Amino acid sequence: MRGLSPSEVAERVARGETNATKQTTSRPLWHIIRDNVFTLFNAILTACFVVILLFGDLRDGFFYGIVIANSLIGIVQEVRAKLALDRLALLAAPLVAVRRDGETVVLHPSQVVLGDTVVLRAGDQIVADAVVLDAVDLTVNESLLTGESEPIMKREGDTVLSGALVSTGTGHALVTAVGPASYANRLTAEIRRHSLAHSELRAATNRILVYISWILGPIVLIVIGSQVLAGRFGLESLAAGEWRPALIGIVASVVGMIPEGLVLLISLAFGVAAIRLAQQRVLIQELAAVEILARVDVLCLDKTGTLTSGDVAFIRVEPFTHEPAMPAALSLFARGDEANATARSLADPFPDVGAVADARVPFSSSRAFSGLSCRHEGQNTVWLLGAPERLLAGHPDAAVRAADYAAVGHRTLALVRLNGALPEPGDVDVEHLELTPVAVLLFGETIRADAASTLTYFAEQGVRCVIISGDNPTTVAALATGLGVGTASVDARELEDDHAIRRALASNSIFGRVTPDQKRAMVRVLKEDGHTVAMTGDGVNDAMAIKDADLGIAMGAGTSATKAVARLVLLDDEFARLPGVLAYGRQVIANVERVANLFLAKTVYGILFAVVFAVLLWEFPFLPRQLTLVSTVTIGIPSFFLALAPNRRIYHPGILDRLLKYAISTGVIAAVATFAANAVLRAMVPHDDARSITTVTMWIVAFWILCVLARPLDRWRALLLSTMAALFVIVVSVPFGRDFFAMHLQLQPALIVGIAFGVVGAIGIELVYRVARRRGLIYDRE
Repeated sequence: MRGLSPSEVAERVARGETNATKQTTSRPLWHIIRDNVFTLFNAILTACFVVILLFGDLRDGFFYGIVIANSLIGIVQEVRAKLALDRLALLAAPLVAVRRDGETVVLHPSQVVLGDTVVLRAGDQIVADAVVLDAVDLTVNESLLTGESEPIMKREGDTVLSGALVSTGTGHALVTAVGPASYANRLTAEIRRHSLAHSELRAATNRILVYISWILGPIVLIVIGSQVLAGRFGLESLAAGEWRPALIGIVASVVGMIPEGLVLLISLAFGVAAIRLAQQRVLIQELAAVEILARVDVLCLDKTGTLTSGDVAFIRVEPFTHEPAMPAALSLFARGDEANATARSLADPFPDVGAVADARVPFSSSRAFSGLSCRHEGQNTVWLLGAPERLLAGHPDAAVRAADYAAVGHRTLALVRLNGALPEPGDVDVEHLELTPVAVLLFGETIRADAASTLTYFAEQGVRCVIISGDNPTTVAALATGLGVGTASVDARELEDDHAIRRALASNSIFGRVTPDQKRAMVRVLKEDGHTVAMTGDGVNDAMAIKDADLGIAMGAGTSATKAVARLVLLDDEFARLPGVLAYGRQVIANVERVANLFLAKTVYGILFAVVFAVLLWEFPFLPRQLTLVSTVTIGIPSFFLALAPNRRIYHPGILDRLLKYAISTGVIAAVATFAANAVLRAMVPHDDARSITTVTMWIVAFWILCVLARPLDRWRALLLSTMAALFVIVVSVPFGRDFFAMHLQLQPALIVGIAFGVVGAIGIELVYRVARRRGLIYDRE
C-alpha cells in the first residue's frame, strides 16, 4: 500500500486534519494555582486577615505571610514537578507506523492525519479511529472502551477505535477520524478515569479536613456568642473601643484551629519525590503512585524484559530430521510483519533466500504457534513454529528432548512441518493435524545483572515477588534459580479457575505458560485476598493486568498499550530503579504521617482553647502573632525539613486511626497544661504578662511534641531542634522581637510558674509518646 503522498499530507495539515491533542500526564497550571490558593482554610484565614487589617494591629496579621508562602511554595513545587513529568512523558509517548509514499514511517500520534494508512501490529495502541483495509488474524482488545474482555476479530471493512489495543495479527487501516473527532484525545484520561490511584495519605487528610470543617463553624459561633455574653460587644464596650481586643481574640482562636500547611506538605512531599525520580528516568504518571509502591506487598513480575534484558539471542538448531526447506522457512518466519523479538533473532543466521510466504498465521498466546506456507525452488511446504509442549504433544521423544533443553534455561521453540493445508487463524486445535517434528530451536536470554539484588531487597522489605511468564515453566524456573523466589514452577495451563489460581499462589511464586487472562486473574485473586499488588511488564499481553493492579509498572521499551495504562514507566528499562521508588514512597508516607501529627495536635489544642475560654467567658489568652510565632518554630519550619528527610520506615496500614488517636491525646495535654498555666497566671500578674508567659508554656509543650516526633534523633535532627529552640529564645529576648510579638517577659515567679506548667505538659507528652509506641500509634524506627 502506497499511502498518502507528502503533498496530500501537507494539505491535510493545512486544513487542521491532524491527530494533535493536548494531553499531558500532569495537571494544568490553572488547576495547580486553584488548588493551592482557593481553599476553604485560605478563605477563612483571608477573612481573618481582612479583620486584622481593618480593626487591629497589622503585626497580628503575620500569620497571613505564612499563608502566602505556603501557597507560593506549593505552586512552585507542583509546577516544577509538572514540567519534569511533561518532559518525560514525551519520551514515553506511543508511536504509530503509517504508510506514506510507499514506505513505512514511524510517527508520533499527533502527526497522523486524516486518510493515513496505519500499520496495525500486535502490541500497538490504535491512536485514531479507522476502517480496516486488510487483516491477517487481527484481533483487537476494546475493553478499555467497551468493557468487553475478549479480543474481537477484525476483518476488512470493520471499524477500529482509538484507545483499543491490537492483541494479535497484522493489518492496515484507513484513518477516518482524528483529533477531537476521535477517542484519541481522551484515551489517557479515559483509562485513568476508571482506575484512579488511591492515596491513603490524601484520603486520611481529606477526611480529617472534613471533620475540622464540620466543627469549625459551630465553634466560631460559640466563641462570638461568649464574647457577646461577656459584654465585650455592648454599647459601652463599643463606645470605649473594648470590642477591638475581643475581635482580635476571636481571630486568634480561629487561626489556632486551622492546620494551614498540612495539605501543602503532602503536595510538597509528592512533588519532590516525583522530581527526584524523574532525574532517575522514572516517569510518575500519577503522583500518588509514589505512595502506592510503599504499600505494595506483592510484586508480580513478567520475566521477559523485566528480569531479563529482553534481548533474545538465537543459539542453535537441534534437528530431529533433515529438511532442505527448513532454512527458507525460518528466513520467512524472521521477516514477517508480525514477527516478535524471538522470531526476528533468526534473521541473521537465516538470510533471505528468495522464498515466498503464500499465507501466514501470526502468533497468538492462545494458539501458542505461528505458521506459514513456504514456496521455494518449486516446492510448497507448510510450517508451524511455536511452543514445544503444544506442537510436540503427539511426539513424546521429541517433547522430552525439548524439555531437557528448557530445563537448563534455554528458551525453546519447536519447528514442525504440516502435512496438509495451513489452518485458518481462528483454528487452534492441533491435535488432529498431521505434524512432523523437524527441529528444536534454542534461544538464550540474559538475566539482568541487578535482578538478584533487586529481588533480594524486596524480600528483605517484606514484599513477595511472583514471577509470571508465558514461557515454558521449566525454562522460567531455570532462569529464576538463584534469584531467591524459589525453584518449583507451576504450569498455568493446569489452573482452570480462580480457586485453583488462589491455591497455587498460596505456595508457589513461579508460573509459566500464563495467558493474559490468567495474569489478570492472578492480580484479581491477590487483591481479593487483601494484598496491594504491583505488576510489571512490557508486552501487550501484560497491559490489562498492569491496568488492573494497584500499581502498574511498564518498561520504557514496552508497547505503547502497556505504557498507556501504567502508573510508573521505567524509561531506561532499569528494573533496579524500583527499590528507589519504594524508598521514596516510604519516605513520603512516614514523613507526612510524622508532620501531620504536629499540625493536628495544634488543631486539637486550638479547638479546646477556643471552647474552654468561650465557655468560661474569658478573653482569649493569645494574640494571633503569638500563635504564629509558636506554630512557626514548632510546626511550620521543622515540618518542611521533616517532610523531606530520608526515612526508610516500612509502611503500616491504619494512618487515619493513628493520626486521630495520637493527635487528640497530645492536643488535650497541651491544652490542659496551657489552660492551667493561664488560670494561675491571671491571678498573679497583669493580663499582658499572663498572656506572654502562657505563650511560653504553650511553646514548651508544643516543642516537646516536635521533639518526640523527630525521633530517632541523629545529628541533623538534633541541629534542627536546637535551631528552633534558639530561634524562639532569641525572638522573645531581643527588643525588636519582644515588641513585635508583644512578649512582656521578665524574670519573676510567674515566669517560673509558667515554665513549670510547660515542663509538666512536656512530661505528659513524653508519657503519651511511650504508650503510643507500645500500642502501635507511633512508628519511629527507620
